[in-house]
Amino acid sequence: MKQIENYPNIENCNPRLCISGNMMQCNRIVANVFRKYLQPLGITDSQLSILFVVTKGKSVNQKKLSDFLYLDKSTVNRNITRLFKEGYIYREETKFLHTTKKGKQFLEKVVPQWDLAMEEIREILGKEGEYALLLLKNKLSA
Repeated sequence: MKQIENYPNIENCNPRLCISGNMMQCNRIVANVFRKYLQPLGITDSQLSILFVVTKGKSVNQKKLSDFLYLDKSTVNRNITRLFKEGYIYREETKFLHTTKKGKQFLEKVVPQWDLAMEEIREILGKEGEYALLLLKNKLSA
């Protein structure tokens, strides 16, 4: 007689309620919208985030980028290397990053596409969804 195996942890688990899985799905959905608008310009949303922070920030270095954007140091390094190669940013001897004139001109062309992506996501989320997203981010980063 064959014994029936029992796996109660698996039986009681509902992966559809997994917070990590749901967050990753949300991230992929939003990233796909931004990719649609940014890809023709040859920049990723991670690279754009870094370019925004470097352009808008003061005294920004790789560590601050990593901490502020919640990105691994290797991810920041890979993305700023591309931004260096494109001539969009440069590093001072003090290791602070700055945006070049070329980078600012490029960013000026990117912002309208970024605005379109933001508009599309805002339309999907609505005011309540956008507020919920900010609330969630604030709770998770506290």
